[in-house]
Amino acid sequence: MSPTTSNHPVLPTHGHVTFLGAGPGDPGLLTLRAVEALASADVLIAEPQVLDVVRGHARASVSTPQLTVVDEASTAAGIPAIRDAGNLVMEAARSGKRVVRAVTGDPGLDGNSGEEMLACASAGIPFEVVPGVSTAVGVSAYAGVPLRDQQGTDVRFVDARTASDRCWSEVGASDATAVVSTTLDTVGATAGELVSAGRKPDTPMTVTIAGTTTRQRTWCATLGTVAQVLKQAKVLPSPDGHQPVIAVVGERSSAARRDQLSWFESKPLFGWRVLVPRTKEQAASLSDQLRSYGAVPHEVPTIAVEPPRTPQQMERAVKGLVTGRYEWIAFTSVNAVKAVREKFEEYGLDARAFAGIKVAAVGEQTAASLIEFGVKPDLVPSGEQSAAGLLEDWPPYDPVFDPIDRVFLPRADIATETLVAGLIELGWEVDDVTAYRTVRASPPPAETREGIKGGGFDAVLFTSSSTVRNLVGIAGKPHNVTVIACIGPATAKTAEEHGLRVDVMSPEPSVHRLAEALAEFGAQRRDSAKEAGETVTRPSERRPGGRRRRTT
Repeated sequence: MSPTTSNHPVLPTHGHVTFLGAGPGDPGLLTLRAVEALASADVLIAEPQVLDVVRGHARASVSTPQLTVVDEASTAAGIPAIRDAGNLVMEAARSGKRVVRAVTGDPGLDGNSGEEMLACASAGIPFEVVPGVSTAVGVSAYAGVPLRDQQGTDVRFVDARTASDRCWSEVGASDATAVVSTTLDTVGATAGELVSAGRKPDTPMTVTIAGTTTRQRTWCATLGTVAQVLKQAKVLPSPDGHQPVIAVVGERSSAARRDQLSWFESKPLFGWRVLVPRTKEQAASLSDQLRSYGAVPHEVPTIAVEPPRTPQQMERAVKGLVTGRYEWIAFTSVNAVKAVREKFEEYGLDARAFAGIKVAAVGEQTAASLIEFGVKPDLVPSGEQSAAGLLEDWPPYDPVFDPIDRVFLPRADIATETLVAGLIELGWEVDDVTAYRTVRASPPPAETREGIKGGGFDAVLFTSSSTVRNLVGIAGKPHNVTVIACIGPATAKTAEEHGLRVDVMSPEPSVHRLAEALAEFGAQRRDSAKEAGETVTRPSERRPGGRRRRTT
């Protein structure tokens, strides 16, 4: 437990305020203490830029007053008005609420949290500060620009919006690494200020926009060339010129150093929007794996799971488990585990009902689902994670060692007969029971359908033939710029039958190996572009107008 928390908190007359640093954008940079504070908040007052970062860690009942106000004046000006956060904080705290005031970066280095803290102190409202990763430090790290080394060079942080002439003169006259918070369309003016103050025009400079997110882009230049570099990259002029950037000035931001240290933007699938045709529950570990490669996964269910039309067969089989009818039960999917678990709960049973029964799982994800239920599988394929792989390891029926010759096989209504036929050949009797039905899911939102057909996604992972048929049926055929990755030959054949070009094939029928294969494809594509001296782009950027699409 954090030293700032207690099992028996003293209830103040007023509420309590936590000033919380939410970091520069990457949700993974939230501290453990920040997550603790968010979980106990009654009111969450967050800057618009970090609201999505912090809201997921708060309770569903938390109140989230909006700071951005859309009115006629702000709409006409093109800049949303911001409500007075200080008044919102004081009002909520005076009513006895636990308030979390979340700001971008760190409360002490970014923004104006100090004034709000003074207001709390003057009103006798208790508060605490949860530091966060500052924008200047976090973005520089993600851009591959270490701010200090063993020589211990000075680092100066400058906010170009409020910097005085004296500040520019001091930074310009020194050889310190300067980390400047500015905007995209004022980077050139910032460079000019530093040159006028004494810095040499050939001093290296990096400019990073949307730092620590999958929209991050970094350009290497010098103080004298930065305006031309951004113009040649077609970044400026731009209607998005007001976007904040972090510019690092000094030898540590040289292009040669950054080529070696750019760890974030060089991830194999950096910024790729990858369509995963599975539910969030099914795709959780797969989506985490894709994020580790720098991708932005987008889950789209292509099937829906429903109970069997006639539940009596399933009910008899579950009762047979309890009465000793079976020697084995074989699970071929996470959905099969879920169906049996739900039936157990309906009868007031739990994992202890599996006592004395051998349990088989067709693959790692199914095994993990069983373990979560409290059941450790006795048999998981040692090789191929499939029904065929399970059969290779399944023992033949032996009347001497196996008192019962029957296997319970709960599965989908559209499952293949491979496992049933193989078990019968091994001498087992099989109760092949429909545990659930799979039906085509409802179409995804219009925006997703348009992205699929219009080339808004960089890749799509097909994990079965049915996901190909169902995705095309509910959302349309993916655009020809989209990279198509298939889990095996049968799935690839179905994709080709639907007019799709298969770019990536998994070396084995595993969703995680499929993701690895896509990452290897992305890495090879990146390396080829660099060797050819070309700009590294995402597949979706090759379509007309693709340059302007932004990932989330």
